[in-house]
Amino acid sequence: MLQQLLQNKKKVAQVSFLVLLLISIRAFENTLFYDPFLNYFKSEYANLPFPEISVVKLFLSLGFRFYLNSVISLFLLYVIFNDGKMVKFSILLYMILGSILMISFFFVLNFFGEESKMTLFYIRRFIIQPIFILLFIPAFYYQKQIRKS
Repeated sequence: MLQQLLQNKKKVAQVSFLVLLLISIRAFENTLFYDPFLNYFKSEYANLPFPEISVVKLFLSLGFRFYLNSVISLFLLYVIFNDGKMVKFSILLYMILGSILMISFFFVLNFFGEESKMTLFYIRRFIIQPIFILLFIPAFYYQKQIRKS
């Protein structure tokens, strides 16, 4: 196992770099992105009204953040599995899931607003965090193991 790890130093370095990029997006989220909900959801938001938002800026910021996380995640999948078909399938999944999440977020924000704070919180989490990569890596690994059998 250790010999195999030493043989794959380049792969480990690439994976580490990509994970560090994902961590950096999270660490610098306050300066990189417009999101008035960052501080709102860190506070006692249950009794507070929504903060003032610019819908266009928020949409562009959330979309850009989802795009950055997705691109880094796709590179991560490619480095780990070295399979172009898997990455193409993942691109399709990210496009579909991202569209559904963005539409859902703005639908809930505009039509349900204050009464659906927790729904908005969780939809936003899926947009701003690279959660899908945590699902895709084990799923694709399992699929690859099944194909070998």
